[in-house]
Amino acid sequence: MYRLIIKRSIDIIASLFIILVFSPLYLIVGLIIYLQDFGNPIFRQKRVGINEKPFTLMKFRSMPINTKNVPSSQTKELKVTPFGKFIRRSNLDELPQLINIFMGDMSLIGPRPGLPSQIDLVSLRKAQNVYSTKPGLTGLAQVNAFDNMPNEKKAEWDGVYVKNITFIKDVKIVLKTIVYLTKKPPTY
Repeated sequence: MYRLIIKRSIDIIASLFIILVFSPLYLIVGLIIYLQDFGNPIFRQKRVGINEKPFTLMKFRSMPINTKNVPSSQTKELKVTPFGKFIRRSNLDELPQLINIFMGDMSLIGPRPGLPSQIDLVSLRKAQNVYSTKPGLTGLAQVNAFDNMPNEKKAEWDGVYVKNITFIKDVKIVLKTIVYLTKKPPTY
């Protein structure tokens, strides 16, 4: 019951509430990004969702307009705008994903959605039945993350999550995410 009804209800209510409360912040961040280079402040990228169906993930754009599309592990090689560094450090770049959650493409908690081009990760996650649930804004792999976590370990954490989805475990992941977000941000 939790997986099918309650989790989705929490996603809808929480994402709508956060979107409404932070709507002034959405406008300010979007305006600053637009004024940097007069491009769309929202970055859209195809990601692998539930049942391996692609969906369009949204983020605030942290790089100049027309930057090539690469996996997050390769973004350190690309130029990030000064404001982009700030929104990445503060995780404000992730705010538009609340729209993905509200629309039903994602959940608050679940495996982070990977790129279709990450064939190794997709295969490892498929073997762990990870695609039986919606991807999330945060997840078990993220709260247990370390720099450059190998795909095998990431898929393993995601598989553990999918086998044990409960309200209590989701609450623990949310609390661990809050602790993670309040730590000193990394420098880029």
